[in-house]
Amino acid sequence: MLSIRSVVLAIAALGVFAISPIHAAAHEGEHDMTGQNAAAALSFERVFASPGLDGAAPREPKLSPDGRFLTLLRNRANDRDRYDLWGFDRETSEWRMLLDSEKIGSGRALSEDEKMQRERSRVSNLKGIISYQWASDGKAILVPLDGDLYLAQLDGTVTKLTDTEESELNPKLSQTGAYVSFVRNRQLFVGPVNGGDAVPVTPAEGPNIRWGEAEFVAQEEFARMTGFWWSGDDTRIAVERFDESAVGVVTRTAIGATGTKVYDQRYPAAGTPNVDVSLFVMNGDGTGRVEVDLGTDKDIYLARVDWAPDGSALYVQRQNRAQTVLDMLKVDPATGKSTILFSEKPALPDYWLNLTDNYKFLDDGSIIWWSERDGFGHLYHYVGGSWTQLTAGEWVVTKLLGVDEAAGRVTFSGTRDGVLAQQIYALDVANPALITRLSDEGFANSASMDRNGRTLLVSRSAPDQPPQSYIADANGKRLEWIEENTLDRNHPYAPFLASHEAPEFGVIPAVDGTPLHWKMIKPVMKPGKKYPVFFHHYGGPHSQVVSKGWGGALQQAVVDKGYIWFEIDNRGSANRGAAFEQPISRAMGSVEVVDQKSGAQFLHSLDFVDADKIALYGWSYGGYMTLKQLQADPGLYAAGISGAPVTRWELYDTHYTERYMGDPRQVKAAYDASNAIDQSSRMADPLLLVHGMADDNVVFENSSELIARLQGANQPFEMMLYPGYTHRVSGEKISPHLWNTIFDFLEKHGVTPPE
Repeated sequence: MLSIRSVVLAIAALGVFAISPIHAAAHEGEHDMTGQNAAAALSFERVFASPGLDGAAPREPKLSPDGRFLTLLRNRANDRDRYDLWGFDRETSEWRMLLDSEKIGSGRALSEDEKMQRERSRVSNLKGIISYQWASDGKAILVPLDGDLYLAQLDGTVTKLTDTEESELNPKLSQTGAYVSFVRNRQLFVGPVNGGDAVPVTPAEGPNIRWGEAEFVAQEEFARMTGFWWSGDDTRIAVERFDESAVGVVTRTAIGATGTKVYDQRYPAAGTPNVDVSLFVMNGDGTGRVEVDLGTDKDIYLARVDWAPDGSALYVQRQNRAQTVLDMLKVDPATGKSTILFSEKPALPDYWLNLTDNYKFLDDGSIIWWSERDGFGHLYHYVGGSWTQLTAGEWVVTKLLGVDEAAGRVTFSGTRDGVLAQQIYALDVANPALITRLSDEGFANSASMDRNGRTLLVSRSAPDQPPQSYIADANGKRLEWIEENTLDRNHPYAPFLASHEAPEFGVIPAVDGTPLHWKMIKPVMKPGKKYPVFFHHYGGPHSQVVSKGWGGALQQAVVDKGYIWFEIDNRGSANRGAAFEQPISRAMGSVEVVDQKSGAQFLHSLDFVDADKIALYGWSYGGYMTLKQLQADPGLYAAGISGAPVTRWELYDTHYTERYMGDPRQVKAAYDASNAIDQSSRMADPLLLVHGMADDNVVFENSSELIARLQGANQPFEMMLYPGYTHRVSGEKISPHLWNTIFDFLEKHGVTPPE
């Protein structure tokens, strides 16, 4: 849920995530792009059918090491959840399929461990090829598929590297490409790419000891999916070992359509023990193993691990459990001895440290580093113990994209030109005050770069343009389209373009005067009529809902039904600096609720809004917010839909929950005030509760306790439960069922458009 990955999931549940499925169906004749024919109306059945109405949704674009080939995962027109590997030869300007997932795949069921990793990565709904890695010589690509590993050559030949009943987790080519490594049965395996079997290089130590994996909170909360790291010359591997014996067991009952499975899942709930984590450095064959000195405090998080470019040192980011100190350790790989290179502390009292991947170790021994130390996320250059701030101001750097060390050039994305549409920028380390924008201000942009920081892979969208992607040079000049995605007569969205309504954006003050950004999409309205509002929210940290990017066809389908779509970003959400995010500290379910209420009061002031017909909808943290808003202000909202809500923060995991709420053993009163159970009797407005019955993230106990409390109080509510579904309740048939259920519920309670 609530981690960065969970925010993505919650937004994906809404159907607006650019690389996920979404979109809509027709009642009438097609629009011919000239405006002469009536526009087709969107149905939820078409919204989630293939082909996706966003157009093609490529994933994982990468450049080959020599820069000649662009590769990506492309979904199929007739099955938008299935991906194949494609390549573009920049010399011949030709695309071709490099690997057909249906031809080489076995279709074998995945192991439970791999299913859970996919859930953590938010790709559990995808089929076919979901990841791949270029060999360093640019001649082959490592592809995991159906639990086994394949090596695809550019001449079309494919070699199957593994063929086992068990899944090979976290597969990776070593830095030189000579070895393939992966986790199987809680051990790290290494084998030569060109023939020979992979063998374990770590011991088997029983069911509670795992080597080479990332523990649950590492995957779920700080986006670290691996537990081993090769040095640049392949001579050594740093390997995580963790013991989860002390971690509490959650008996997760995955209730399916035709049966129930019970899993004893190690789940570190807030205030309970985490794994006992350690780190070792060893030779590639497992010999010469030494333990890294992580300090005397064992209750820490192993946040990040990186090798120095020349392999002379290992750098480890160690975070304390309270997430108020981050130490950068410099480790001697021969002995495991560590020293603290520098430490990070929060920018404000009662704040925390947000982990980041926005840093890079340079060949000269210096570091480009991201920090919120001045209250906003900015870039710094660390050289020989001294810091130089490279960016500054009341805006944030959202991602370090690349560093061209030869040119002394740093490329990044950020909100310098406005928080609603991120742009791409570059600066010269020698003259950082001169920042150049490389992207088009008319779009919301994101990007990645090649390892040398000289070629950009840009993705962009706008309210009237679904996601586009292209290759650009270091100055932002477009070289090749990856996916132009032009909204012409052949685009899947063309039949619905005539009824596409543009969003409006604005700002209202919070109760303390802080500006809050909102977005609204209005249906075609008749004079003198008042219209209901579908008030979507998320509300949690690490999120930003309001954006000037493409919103997706689901929003338009809601508007087509005659509803106003509305959303607002409250204090506590991302990309506005530490002072904007900090108010939720020890107080989840407070300031966010007040700010969302300000949005509702703004809606009440509009003469075209039916103030008696404002319906709340949220998933995950948003589901929690629906409950808290209904409890805080009975009668302000006409109805609420709560999807997969957290109802007690003691049920959620350590790293996420304690970051914002503290340890429940120390601040019990804060947890008592934040739960959505004790005040449930205050909910007087119609409630629809939705949950997947196999949810391993926001476990079903969150909803079952609320259900029992409401039933025990003879308090009416409605619910829709989805057997076999996890935190992501989605699919070509299930998604329209969910959304039709939501609007049937609203119609039943009179939250409907005017006649």
